[in-house]
Amino acid sequence: MSTHTSRVLLGLLTPRAMHGYELKHAHDEHLPGAKPLPFGQVYATLNRLVRDGLAAEAGHERVGGPDRTAYVVTDLGRDALASWLSQIEPPAPHLSNVLLAKVVITLLVADEATARRHLAAQRAAHLARMRELTAVKSSGRLPVAHVLAADLAIAHLDADLRWMQGAVDRVTELRQEVHP
Repeated sequence: MSTHTSRVLLGLLTPRAMHGYELKHAHDEHLPGAKPLPFGQVYATLNRLVRDGLAAEAGHERVGGPDRTAYVVTDLGRDALASWLSQIEPPAPHLSNVLLAKVVITLLVADEATARRHLAAQRAAHLARMRELTAVKSSGRLPVAHVLAADLAIAHLDADLRWMQGAVDRVTELRQEVHP
């Protein structure tokens, strides 16, 4: 379990007591575009939060199915959440990008034309995704969280597109470096 996931769940749980099912849906609703959390991860994280004193059981209810345990954030959990929220996120120290790896490996095992075709196909996929996100944003009134998620995704896609253009411009040089 990452600290990120546990702190996000603490934050979602802070306004009111919720059971795991509600918490999972609150995550998916309030963080559009984020990787959906599996129910198993939500319940495992809740168990660790309780174990660590950051959350506590608030009661049980039964609504036409199995018992559901509601959870609340403890004072210690509020302090941990406040501490996490106040920490500055450092820029990623390492680059782990599948696009870069594919360009380099393509140039090791194939030729420049193949690398350029792969980059062109990837560029087309990125542009199509940008168009989808732009259409979603302009389709009507969306919750602000959805607009912000689309804006973030578009910004990342735009950065990838600019990087791809630089890669296309340097394919010959890179080929000489990786395959002399």
